[in-house]
Amino acid sequence: MSSAKQNLKEGQSQGKGEAMADEWMQSTKDTANAAMDKTADAAQSAKNSAPENKEQAAGFLQQTGDQVKGMAQGAMDTVKSTLGVSHDKQ
Repeated sequence: MSSAKQNLKEGQSQGKGEAMADEWMQSTKDTANAAMDKTADAAQSAKNSAPENKEQAAGFLQQTGDQVKGMAQGAMDTVKSTLGVSHDKQ
C-alpha cells in the first residue's frame, strides 16, 4: 500500500505542478497581449498625430523663414542706406 500512496502523492504533485505551469502560461499570455495592445494603441496615436505635427512643423518653418527674410531685407536696406545707394525717395 505504501507504493500506492506514493504514486498518489506523485500524481497529485504532478497535477499541482501542471496547474501552476498553466497559470503561469496564461499569465504570460495575458501580459503579452496587454503589451501588444498598448503598443498598437501607441502606434495608432503616433500615426494620428503625425499629420498634426507635420502641419505644425511646416507652419513653424514658414514663420521662421519669413522672419529671416525680413531681417535680411532690413539689413540690406541699412547697408544700402549707409552706402548711399538706397532707391528710397526721401
